Parts: sequence; C-alpha cells; structure tokens
Amino acid sequence: MQLAGKTAASVLVLDQLTKFIVVHQMQLDRHGAIDVLSPWLNFRMAWNRGVNFGLFSGEGDVSRWLLIALALAISGWVWFWIAREPHCKRVHMAAGLLVGGALGNVVDRIAYGAVADFINMSLPGWNNPFSFNIADVAIFLGALGLVLFTGKEKHPAQD
Repeated sequence: MQLAGKTAASVLVLDQLTKFIVVHQMQLDRHGAIDVLSPWLNFRMAWNRGVNFGLFSGEGDVSRWLLIALALAISGWVWFWIAREPHCKRVHMAAGLLVGGALGNVVDRIAYGAVADFINMSLPGWNNPFSFNIADVAIFLGALGLVLFTGKEKHPAQD
C-alpha cells in the first residue's frame, strides 16, 4: 500500500504543480494558447466540465458534484480492492496512478468548477482540438495497468 500511496501522492502533486505553473504563472487562462513546440506540443486552455473529451458535461452544480462523487467512489473502491488482497508492485503502482489522477481532477472540480486541461499535441497538417492534463495521463495509464497486470502475479507487493 505504501507504493500505491506514494504514487498517488506524487501524481497529485505533479498534476497540481503543472496546472498552477501553466494556468496561473504562465497565465494560460488569460492567453488561451501558448505554442511550445508547434505543432507537436502546445498549451491550449480548456475547462472540461465533463469526463474525457467533455462527454457528459453539464453546466450545473449537480453534474459537477456527481462527477466528484463518482471519482471519489471509484478511487475508494480501487483503494479498498488493492488493500484487501495481495497484488504485485505493478498493480499497486497502477492503482496509485489512477487514484492520484482522479484526485487531481477532483481538486480542480472543487476549486474551479471544471478540470483544467492544457496539454495539446498535434501533427503537421492536423490540428488536434482536444487538450488533456497530467491527471488524465495518469488515469489512462493506471487503468491500463490494472487491466494488464491484475491477476498475473498474485503475491504481496514488497513495499
């Protein structure tokens, strides 16, 4: 559990630190766009009120608090699940990635009413309209890791 906890805390801190630097220090919330290594890497401000790619977005507080409750419930379930039976280190790390990312986006929803997405990656001749953040990457990698590594090695992690 220590590995999962350290991973979750690291993701949460990294996510919130990058959002603070890019959104507030670099003032992306005011500029809207900053080209970093165009077209490959850009910062494009997007306030996501839904889940991935803005799905299930609603402008009201009800949807905001439902998404917060859902993220906390899933995080709690994952945490309880890895705590109650033995899993390998990869599963603990994957769980930490997922929980840390989910909590990073929960912090945004509480603080701003929406998730701050800013990383945009495109290609020459193709302008990607979507942005994401560190928490989104961690959630994706954590979920993928849980799918790939769960059940492969059923022994306690050496934390």
